[in-house]
Amino acid sequence: MDNASALPLSSWSAQLREQLRARPVIAIGLLVALAAVVLLLLQSLVMLAAGDISPGVRYGLLGGLAGFAATALGALPALFLRSVPQRVEDSMLGFAAGMMLAASAFSLLLPGLEAAEGITGDGFLAAAVVVAGMTLGVLLMLGLDQFTPHEHDKTGPCGPGHESCSRVWLFVFAIALHNLPEGMAIGVSFSQGDMAVGLPLTTAIALQDIPEGLAVALAMSAAGFRPSVAVLVAIGSGLLEPLGALLGVGLASGMAIAYPIGLGLAAGAMLFVVSHEVIPETHRNGHQTHATLGLMAGFALMMTLDTALG
Repeated sequence: MDNASALPLSSWSAQLREQLRARPVIAIGLLVALAAVVLLLLQSLVMLAAGDISPGVRYGLLGGLAGFAATALGALPALFLRSVPQRVEDSMLGFAAGMMLAASAFSLLLPGLEAAEGITGDGFLAAAVVVAGMTLGVLLMLGLDQFTPHEHDKTGPCGPGHESCSRVWLFVFAIALHNLPEGMAIGVSFSQGDMAVGLPLTTAIALQDIPEGLAVALAMSAAGFRPSVAVLVAIGSGLLEPLGALLGVGLASGMAIAYPIGLGLAAGAMLFVVSHEVIPETHRNGHQTHATLGLMAGFALMMTLDTALG
């Protein structure tokens, strides 16, 4: 197992500044997205201080814990499984991608459009509000992806200062970039205490977290980590979901317009992860057909869950 030597913090800072100068548009987009997130959180805190905030915190936290438990459940078999056929792994990740795509459409974007139209009274303005939220989500994830050191199973390490991090932390950061938007989506969906929005989404994310947790643990084992370490890291990564859920509740609580913006932001972040990370990973081994069939199955299951539980 590779244990990268630690570089001085000044070296990492210099590399980060170089990356920021090389990608000024992405850097500005990340700053805009972070500023919007901070503003949404501040307005929620103001409403909380005034005693006027929705009861979605408890639901959001429970939903995030459900995602954490599902990730842990999926990772545990890696203690005795050394590998699964690559075709099966790609199919499982395709299934997870399909559920995330459908969840973004049916449990985030459609409720966001409905809520925004109820506020603005105009379909075009409602779409503009949700698209603005989606844009913030994409800018946030794009910036974090570009400026956070992390490692992918197939493409290797990337990001400023990745030489200064051990491979464990590179994997942790990569998983965090994936789990954070899922947790945010859970929190946003429960922020108004609406079980018809939150329950189908949480169920879908928890279901797709099971094969995802297994895939992460097996990928780390294949990269040379001990199975126990791989499983612990995969389980620990699931803690990002309850933390992200609390962040999501904060984003979408408070002012009425924050709810559709938050739904759009969570959808944009999830769609970015699916398109940028999950689907390409499933197509790198020549199993595109199996991955696509898995995606369709996951999409159909999520659509059914949304209809049955929504």
